[in-house]
Amino acid sequence: MDSALAELRRLTAHAENRRTETGLPRVAMVQGEIPEHQLAALYEPMINLILQGGKTLTIGGQTYRYDPAHYFVMSIDVPATGTVHPDRDGQPYLAVALTLDPDLVADLLDDMPAPTPGAHDERGFSVCPTTPELLDAWLRLLRLMEHPGDIPALAPVYEREILYRVLQGPQGWMLREIALPDSTLSRIRRTIAWLREHHDRPVQVETLADLAAMSPATFHRHFKAVTAMSPIQFQKQLRLLRARQLLMTGAPTASDVAYRVGYESPSQFSRDYARLFGASPLRDAQRLRKELRAW
Repeated sequence: MDSALAELRRLTAHAENRRTETGLPRVAMVQGEIPEHQLAALYEPMINLILQGGKTLTIGGQTYRYDPAHYFVMSIDVPATGTVHPDRDGQPYLAVALTLDPDLVADLLDDMPAPTPGAHDERGFSVCPTTPELLDAWLRLLRLMEHPGDIPALAPVYEREILYRVLQGPQGWMLREIALPDSTLSRIRRTIAWLREHHDRPVQVETLADLAAMSPATFHRHFKAVTAMSPIQFQKQLRLLRARQLLMTGAPTASDVAYRVGYESPSQFSRDYARLFGASPLRDAQRLRKELRAW
């Protein structure tokens, strides 16, 4: 796998320290020191393959570290914070990601045998080591960047193979679940979409449970198992991430921001903000604006 990783690094060596489009549908790459505020975000469903260096993600109090030849499957929209690390020789972090399309996964499932029933963790995200077959599929896909005329005909084929290889692996159940509209994971995804749209409104677990077609107790248990957070904790992180964006773009006061994102108490907002980001809203905003100017 070393030679495949080396070629993948060569193909993605022009990536920047921000999301860099590849010209391939749903595929992006990134390299180097990524500003911290970009890593504290709402992550969308994706397969993220590390090529060099490492990355740490914290989701709901659980921290995951993954290194080269490992991939991270994210099957839900979830708020997280993260850091990236160079490798032992000082070479910069380098990764490539494929945004998941549930319709493509559903189409692929029609051509695959039914999976063998078995127990699995309900979490909607996880890290696992890659395989030579999966790396080879990534390699053929990224080689198309050097032959853009072949992208329309061949990119869908290689993307389909990447999905197929992940479906065969230990995290394949997650891809199956997002492609099945009545699965537990798909029901939780519907409630997450509602929370994203209504993050500034009071939330009732009963409302979310109705959307998921579950009892409140069952819904709460499954939501926490999938996201590592309760619905209230999830909404709180959505609010704080949105508040940070507003502060960075010059919102007048922390109190104004608190009310705009749905808080009733500015003092509670400041405590929650400092707990998540390590500084008061105004101090954090000042630091981030300074970093943005330097960046």
